[in-house]
Amino acid sequence: MGKLKYKIETTEKNAKAMGRNIPISRKHAREICKEINGMDLLKAMEYLEDVIAMKRFVPFRRHHGKVAHRKGKFGWFAGRYPVKASKAILKILENAKANAEYKGLDVEKLYIKHISANKGITLKRYMPRAYGRATPKYYETVHIQVVLEERVEKGEE
Repeated sequence: MGKLKYKIETTEKNAKAMGRNIPISRKHAREICKEINGMDLLKAMEYLEDVIAMKRFVPFRRHHGKVAHRKGKFGWFAGRYPVKASKAILKILENAKANAEYKGLDVEKLYIKHISANKGITLKRYMPRAYGRATPKYYETVHIQVVLEERVEKGEE
């Protein structure tokens, strides 16, 4: 098992953060990452806070089997409120924001250039049953990586 690497190389205009072996749903993390990729950082953090408060939902595009419909997003109706995954991703975004401030980047101009959820380690546990038997219980984790970049104005190039 090798080291998990970032997809984007380090420059002066970007900042990175990574969360490893986070105990959240991989499907929820994937749908959240798909929704906030490309958003401005502050808008994405506000969106996740609204999801945690259950004011806005996350549209489930791939993993939408038996997912209830929600009103409010025109064109897509299946969605959920993944609170635990949203809290974990929000924490990573705050960490990336702090890294960007440390590098001297302007927080108002930052956007999410890359965010992804990858499979972490799977721990196998056993749940005892009757008559000396045991049932396997899998504990899955997720790796999340975020790359923020400063948006360049057209006159600054």
